[in-house]
Amino acid sequence: MLASVDPESSVAVYVQIENHVQFAIAAGQLKAGDQLPSVLELSRRLKVNPNTVAKAYRDLEVMGVVYTRRGVGVYVKKGIESRCREVGRKKVISRLHEAVAEAKAAGMTKTDITEIAERSAALDTGPYSAPPQSLLAYTRNSRNRISK
Repeated sequence: MLASVDPESSVAVYVQIENHVQFAIAAGQLKAGDQLPSVLELSRRLKVNPNTVAKAYRDLEVMGVVYTRRGVGVYVKKGIESRCREVGRKKVISRLHEAVAEAKAAGMTKTDITEIAERSAALDTGPYSAPPQSLLAYTRNSRNRISK
């Protein structure tokens, strides 16, 4: 959790951090009462400005996902898991819908989209990581299938 962010992503870095926290709660990797890394620790780990992490933490607090104990740290709020699962699910569905619509607009077939989605799902990568070159290298061959 919170191992990396992608500054080149179309998703703002502070939103990536917010999403990482919410996804980790939804997946059970973070539980009620767990302490998040300090702003300075996380900013060093992610190589981002501490203000970016502080904004993400403030936003998560406003959303009711975490709470802050002054001078002690930021903690996951109790009873937030199901809301994080629902919010995460809606975000993912929305982004998938947008990506599929773009793929169709770019001339990709349902078979192309499905095969690339299956190959992507098989990869062990976190959110906001750049797609591996092996995935980007797939093209349609004469049998209308995706291949290397």
